[in-house]
Amino acid sequence: MPEQDQRRYVVHTYGCQMNEHDSERIAGLLEADGLVRAESEADADVVVLNTCCIRENADNKLYGNLGHMKTWKAKKNGRQIVVSGCLAQKDQDLVAQKAGHVDVVMGTHNVHRAAELLEAAKSSNVPITEILEVAVVDDHAMFPSALPARREKSYNSWVTIQIGCDNSCAFCIVPAVRGEEMSRPYADIVAEVEQLAIDGVSEVTLLGQNVNSYGRDLQLAARQAGDDSVKLRPLFADLLRDVGAVDGIQRVRYTSPHPKDMRPETFAAMADTSAVCEHLHYPLQSGSDRVLALMHRGYTAERYLERLVEARQTVPDLAVSTDIIVGFPGETEDDFERTLEVAAAAEYDYAYTFIFSSRPGTEAAEMEADFVDPAVASERFERLRVVVERSAIAKHEARVGRIEEVLVEGPSKKDPGVTSGRTRQNKLAHFVTPRPLRAGSYATVEVTRAAPHHLIGNFVDYVADARHTVRIPVASL
Repeated sequence: MPEQDQRRYVVHTYGCQMNEHDSERIAGLLEADGLVRAESEADADVVVLNTCCIRENADNKLYGNLGHMKTWKAKKNGRQIVVSGCLAQKDQDLVAQKAGHVDVVMGTHNVHRAAELLEAAKSSNVPITEILEVAVVDDHAMFPSALPARREKSYNSWVTIQIGCDNSCAFCIVPAVRGEEMSRPYADIVAEVEQLAIDGVSEVTLLGQNVNSYGRDLQLAARQAGDDSVKLRPLFADLLRDVGAVDGIQRVRYTSPHPKDMRPETFAAMADTSAVCEHLHYPLQSGSDRVLALMHRGYTAERYLERLVEARQTVPDLAVSTDIIVGFPGETEDDFERTLEVAAAAEYDYAYTFIFSSRPGTEAAEMEADFVDPAVASERFERLRVVVERSAIAKHEARVGRIEEVLVEGPSKKDPGVTSGRTRQNKLAHFVTPRPLRAGSYATVEVTRAAPHHLIGNFVDYVADARHTVRIPVASL
C-alpha cells in the first residue's frame, strides 16, 4: 500500500518514563500493523492518549482533551481515539461514560493488545474497554520490552526489568494502577540489551517502579518451589555488571530506585562497571522522620544521608538527583525545616520538587483534615527551590574547566546553532561545534560556564568509542 494511503497515528504521552516506554511499544505495535506515524493530529487517523494519574487535575486534563478530540474525530470518517495508561486503569468504564466517542480504553497491563483492540473497535458501535486487573503471566504482556518498539531516538533505549510496586507510600497511586512487583527473567534482559547494541543503541536505561528490588520475587519463587540452591541476594548489582559488559553499550543508567532498598552491592557495581554512569536518582520525599513515617517510606533522614555518603565514597564523581514533596498532609513548619536541612546537607546536583497533590484512592487523600494551606505550601516550595538551586549551581561551577564526555542529542531547542547533549552525570550541556554533530555520537566538551540547570562549554574533540575514548580529529568529521 502506498504510504500516502496508509492510516496514520499520533501518540501523546503524559507522566513517567514507564509511560514513555509504553508509548514506544504502542507505536511499534501500530506500525507493525501497517500504520505510519503522522506529523500532527491534523494528519492522523488514530490518536492515542497514554495517560498518567499521579498529579492532581490529571482527570480534568484528560476529559478536556477528549472534548476537543470529539470535534477532531467528526472531521474525517474512520478516525479513532485510544485512551491508555494509568488513568484509564483507574477510571476504567468511567472514561467511556464521560466520552462516548472514544473507541478503545485499555489499562497498564494490556499494552500488547493495542493493535488488536483498535481493529476490533472498527466494527463496534460502543467503546471497547479492556482493563486487566493483574499482569498476564506472559513475557509479551508483562514486559512490553519484548514487543516491537518505535523508539524516539535510535541511540538510546528504555529496558523494562521490573513492573509494579510492593511498597505502600501514602501519596502514591502506582501500586493500584501498576500492580505487584514482577521481575523480568534475567537472561531475557541481557539478551534484549545485546540486540539493542547490535541495532546501534549505545545507552540503555534500566526501568522499573522499584528498580533496585529487581529479582527479589524471582528468588522467593524459586525457594518456594523447593530450589534450596537459590541464595537470597541482590540481583540488581549483578544485572548492572552484565548489562554494562555488553559489547557496544557505552552508558547504563537506571530509574527509579527506592532508598530503603539501596545496597552497598549496587554502589560497588556502579564503581566497578565502566559503562554504568555516575548518576544516582535518590528520592528523599521529606527530610522529616515524622512525615517519612506518615508516608510509609521505610527509612529515616539519618539513614538516607548515611547511604548517600556511602554512595559518594564508593562511586567517584557521583551526581545525585532527588524528588521532594512539599506540603504533605500534616507537615508542620518544623517538619519542613528538617527537609531544608537534609536538602542542604545532601548537596543535590538537581532536584524535582512538587507541592503535594491529593490523588483519590491513596491513603493521603483521606487525610483531608490535615491538608496544608496552599499558600503555605507555595511559600515553602519557593524556599526549598532556593536551597536546591544553590547546591545545583555550586555543583555546576565546580565543573568549570573540566573536560566532559557528552552524548550528543542534537541542536538546542532554543538555538539551532548550538549543540546539546548529556554528560555521564546526566547534566545537560550546550556547546558550539565547528559543524553539526550526529545525534548519538560522543564528544568531549570543556565546561566554561555554569547555570543552575545546565552547563555551557566549548567543543574539544569527537569520541568514536566513549568506553575507550578513541579520538577522531575535527578535520575528519
